Amino acid sequence: MKSYKCLDIQTFSDNEFSIVPIRNKDKIKIMNWRNDQIYHLRQKTLLTLKDQNKYFNEIIFKLFDSDQPNQILFSFIKNNKCIGYGGLVHINWKEKKAEISFIIKTSLQKKLFKVSWISFLKMIQQVAFNELNLNKIYTYAFDLRKNLYLILEECNFVFESRIKQNYLFEGVYIDTVIYSKTK
Repeated sequence: MKSYKCLDIQTFSDNEFSIVPIRNKDKIKIMNWRNDQIYHLRQKTLLTLKDQNKYFNEIIFKLFDSDQPNQILFSFIKNNKCIGYGGLVHINWKEKKAEISFIIKTSLQKKLFKVSWISFLKMIQQVAFNELNLNKIYTYAFDLRKNLYLILEECNFVFESRIKQNYLFEGVYIDTVIYSKTK
């Protein structure tokens, strides 16, 4: 398993879930989940295997050796299987803040959405606040998954702002909603 130079601890656990530095062997699953869930991501086109290999080779693998990478991504594990991935993206080291990114396997959305999000948020807070000494983490979500906001509030994230008509979805402009938590 590769490890992040900027982290003393590489694996974080919460009950039956854990996060480990993003694994090369999970990249095809991740690509498929991103393609399935493109509607709520900033991704504009479907990813190809060539795209995904290039992204891992040119971007992801370089993150491991950086003192201050612009993103830190993890494979989300349950019962030794990757069922999602996420991490901290758009890391601003000067302002000590980062955006949270997380998706789970498409077929598990209904069954494990809430429990996965809660567990992931617990673990990513350990990474952000304890390991990286960040001051603020936040979500930047297109207003398409209303069930996410209740989970964020349950985890003591605070509604920060709503950007009106910020994203064109199926011919209609929708809002972007931002929730945050400080150390």
